[in-house]
Amino acid sequence: MNASPERLMLSSVAVNHMARSESGHNVPVADRILLHLWEQDHQADHYIVTQDVTRSGIGESCALHPPNVSRAMRNLTSQGLISQHSRTVRGENRRQKTWQLTEDGRDTARDRISELRSKLVLIRSKDGELLEIRADQAAQRLRAGLSLLQILMHSQHEGVLNFGDIRFGALVNKEDQNPQPGSLSILVGAHSTYHTRPPITRTVHGRKEEKSVLEDWFKSGKPLMSLSGIAGCGKTTLVSHWISELMGSDPGTDVMYYPCQPWDSPLGIATSILHRVGIVDESNDPYDVLKTLPYKPAARLEIDSFRRRLIAHLLDESYLLPPEENNSTEVVVILDDVHNIGSSGDHFFGALLQIAEMTRLRLIMISRTNLAFYDRRDVHTRNRVKELALSGLSLEEVSAWLKLIDIPEKAPAEQIHQVTGGHPLAVELLEIYGQTLHDDWLRFLDEEILNVLPEDHREILSILAVSDRPVPWDSLARAAEVDGNPPKELIDRGLMLELDEGMWLHEALRSRLLREVGSPLEERSRKLEAADY
Repeated sequence: MNASPERLMLSSVAVNHMARSESGHNVPVADRILLHLWEQDHQADHYIVTQDVTRSGIGESCALHPPNVSRAMRNLTSQGLISQHSRTVRGENRRQKTWQLTEDGRDTARDRISELRSKLVLIRSKDGELLEIRADQAAQRLRAGLSLLQILMHSQHEGVLNFGDIRFGALVNKEDQNPQPGSLSILVGAHSTYHTRPPITRTVHGRKEEKSVLEDWFKSGKPLMSLSGIAGCGKTTLVSHWISELMGSDPGTDVMYYPCQPWDSPLGIATSILHRVGIVDESNDPYDVLKTLPYKPAARLEIDSFRRRLIAHLLDESYLLPPEENNSTEVVVILDDVHNIGSSGDHFFGALLQIAEMTRLRLIMISRTNLAFYDRRDVHTRNRVKELALSGLSLEEVSAWLKLIDIPEKAPAEQIHQVTGGHPLAVELLEIYGQTLHDDWLRFLDEEILNVLPEDHREILSILAVSDRPVPWDSLARAAEVDGNPPKELIDRGLMLELDEGMWLHEALRSRLLREVGSPLEERSRKLEAADY
């Protein structure tokens, strides 16, 4: 029995693996060119041709820099798969080098297409489900006029293709087979990459002070709130509850909640923002913001043009709906799990901050790491950014929570707080299972925090865990046999703390690492003692 061409309800592990890995999507350069020229084979032997068969046209369609195109063309020509011709290009005054397939090239292209069309790609369907399907079925499921090469290139460079992406609309009409850039229209169905309300989460326990910080930030008018903390410490829960209360008290507040995925790029955020503020086609895009979005795969978002044009759009009073239809005073854009974007998003996030400074857009960015696209002056002197580092719940907050649940007498609040570091997820598991250290909590620490660390970083934390007080970095580095400064990743993620007395650990991690009893623990104690600590 043949396997189904699509797989529903992919596990997060499988999705992340596919999205991060290029092995399932990467199309060799030669295959890209052969497939592109196959799609342009109707121009073979024509006296006048389009830009598609020139060096620049091939480079744009195949996501290649022009020098790489020339190198690849020489290789394919030497193999007898393509031939070079000097021809007139439509709209140009001079003849240019162009290429087309030879008969051997056509045979090779057919063979490669037969294999390429069966490659599996990830799409998000109209219903919001992640599907793994054959590349040659993707355009139909997305209701988009994309070629096989375009599907493969978008998959390679963006990971997931979303139903409703405003770039995948009807790009070609009957009257004009070569429309101008920006000729986009929204597809039928909801745009699936953002939500207009925050997610429903678990109950918030405590966090009175943190809620007050969010409230003060919103009243201050600062464009950006940056919220950071380790995995599972309640960042999303806190923001979701606070923004839900805000929407209840001020119905005029518009919200866009965007969960950044490991396969995401700034482009996905940009298209979603445009959709959220009502820019879906040329009829409501007087400043041509849509034209800054790349349609060709691997082409770059024109960030500066995007910034300038969107600011102009949001400041134009004619953009706003009549008061009886829209009383909105703020558009709060919540970007969750921003760490998934990485440093590739810094330029774009900087542009978003500038947009928020000048318009009614407000930004909340939630991340496991400290964000690097702004500096200390933006926080302390320029009044642009408010930061909130979320740590574990206080002993008082944990105690108040525990009074609401039935816990074993042998596990007092002090012990639970010490073991878990006040981590909300650990207390929640205690509420569910009634065990101070449930296996799910340990598994969470391992899978989400410890197991994703480089081996040398985990060893630093493991050595630090055997100490009962902070350790100066010089001593810790000698014990761990590492050079240089404290690893930035550990500091940014809040896994290792820089105190005046030295380096220290998040208490929940310390408790977890100390469970590695026996020889490893004893060996690390000896290393720390030998480092003259």
